[in-house]
Amino acid sequence: MIIEKVIGNIAAMEKKAPHIERVYMESDALLKRIQRVTTDHGKEIGIRLKENRELLDGDILYMDERNMIVIQVLEDDIITICPTSIQQMGEIAHQLGNRHLPAQFEENEMLVQYDYLVEELLQQLDIPYKREKRKVKQAFRHIGHSHD
Repeated sequence: MIIEKVIGNIAAMEKKAPHIERVYMESDALLKRIQRVTTDHGKEIGIRLKENRELLDGDILYMDERNMIVIQVLEDDIITICPTSIQQMGEIAHQLGNRHLPAQFEENEMLVQYDYLVEELLQQLDIPYKREKRKVKQAFRHIGHSHD
């Protein structure tokens, strides 16, 4: 089976099929428009998206009256940064920007993929953080950079 478009997202569906198969993916695989995956029932699926979009947790790849195939993102090893002031937020944002590390924001938290150097920096700057396994809503997008 080759999937060329996402049908929708399970979070927005009112009527769900009685049976759901899951495709477990690392968050960075969400960025790939072409890939081969296997469901938790052993069904191999090719994904070749025609539209230029990233996959999301809960995206429905296939659906009929009896079955749905849904993407489920695995948890990432992340650092959740919880600055206590705008000054701390500015300091850590500047430091992470200099390192070209992608970050995501959820409410008052900044999320980055785990890196022991970032952990050491947070300890040096005395900025509250926690290391945890957590499902992120979208993949961390690495941004290219040059000093030309």
